[in-house]
Amino acid sequence: MTGMPSDPRRRRAARHAGAATASPKKPITVDRITDAALQVVATEGYDALTIRRVAAVLGTGPSSLYAHIVTKDDIDDLLVGRLCAELVLPEPDPARWRTQILDAYTQIRDQYLKYPGVSRAALGMVPTNLDALRVRERLFAILLAGGIEPRTAAWALDALSLYVSAYALEQSLVQQRRKHPDDEWVLGREELVSRFSALPAETFPQTRRYAAELTSGSGHDRFEFTLGLLIDNLTRR
Repeated sequence: MTGMPSDPRRRRAARHAGAATASPKKPITVDRITDAALQVVATEGYDALTIRRVAAVLGTGPSSLYAHIVTKDDIDDLLVGRLCAELVLPEPDPARWRTQILDAYTQIRDQYLKYPGVSRAALGMVPTNLDALRVRERLFAILLAGGIEPRTAAWALDALSLYVSAYALEQSLVQQRRKHPDDEWVLGREELVSRFSALPAETFPQTRRYAAELTSGSGHDRFEFTLGLLIDNLTRR
């Protein structure tokens, strides 16, 4: 071959020299696994997230990941922890606790919305990642600073977290379906008002009459409304 030494021993020596100067592969770390998992979710959606897919992004085989994870649940825990690590939460202020809680959960919502469907990773699991536990600790402290009884505060955390996760998941599903023209049921507000107004009056009198109200507000408007209902009710117990 052109450019290659003719002597087999010299060719072997050239190969060994090339191998010695080649850049070594980056080691598999928890941070790299998390980065790869977020990349998969951001570009392909949460449904595409598997250990095998994450390994492919890292340019390795699934077995290389098992020094750091055992199941996909471990990846979910890493994802939630990474998103929590990026939150900026204040010191609890008894005079501003409502605003602090609303702002914190708005940040969590926005983190989830960056990665379609990732809030599913937070559903049905108890966080063990230290970053997630630190966020929960701070949210709990804010509620306690607001004078909320401990058990009520603990249950409120679950209710608020569940709503935020479900809200973000619904938003990601709607966005996903809007990409497919065959999914005609994802309708705009004007079309919904038109359909509600055309329903039989004897069967749907209230839906016809209040079609505008039933379809009013953006998703985020309703998000703040619902959180407000939950938060304001805590002090009435």
